[in-house]
Amino acid sequence: MHVVIAGGHGQIALRLTEILAAEGHSVTGLIRNPDHAEDLTAIGGRPIVLDLEQADAEHLSGLLASEMYGEVDAVVFAAGAGPGSGAARKDTVDRAAAVLLADAAERAGVRRFLQISSMGADSEPDPSRDEVWAAYIEAKAAAEEDLRARDLDWIILRPGSLTNDEPTGRVHLAEPPVGRGDVTRSDVAAVVAELLRRPAVSRLVLELRSGDTAVTEAVDALASSD
Repeated sequence: MHVVIAGGHGQIALRLTEILAAEGHSVTGLIRNPDHAEDLTAIGGRPIVLDLEQADAEHLSGLLASEMYGEVDAVVFAAGAGPGSGAARKDTVDRAAAVLLADAAERAGVRRFLQISSMGADSEPDPSRDEVWAAYIEAKAAAEEDLRARDLDWIILRPGSLTNDEPTGRVHLAEPPVGRGDVTRSDVAAVVAELLRRPAVSRLVLELRSGDTAVTEAVDALASSD
């Protein structure tokens, strides 16, 4: 399959690219910084430099519909404003860029859309956190609301607190609530890859943290309950 990943140089995105490319899939990563292109190429990805904060849906849909790199089977939104960014960029990246990509996917006829969100997006922001955190949660919630209303084969994945620990290969993946907890970025990437392999698992909001179930078994359980 051919997968396009927005936020292609993010830590989860790079891990996902490596997994998919190793299996022989085509992976195109949308990146803002041209200096990051070599990092994608080195692991088997194909970089396209595109600033989602400046792009428009017509141009982006044209990229998704282009036959230059082969038909696109799925799109993954893995972009984020990142640590150190202010409240304004939480809106322009975590919300507006997600909405833009979903709009472009619809226009291009790409039905499979997997959006990486955040645990807590379905609740009021923690009042003990600062305004930037509140803006982040509000942006993720708005992006989720937009996607759920679209006629796409979407999945919304809400990981818990992300770590750079070694992958465990074992998770707790289910519809909310699963309870808060940590999860490695590598395990998140493995779950996304497995969900992409299972197009029948669709139109679900899922939460993810470390657990006791192998990744393939966790996704199998979703497929069998469909």
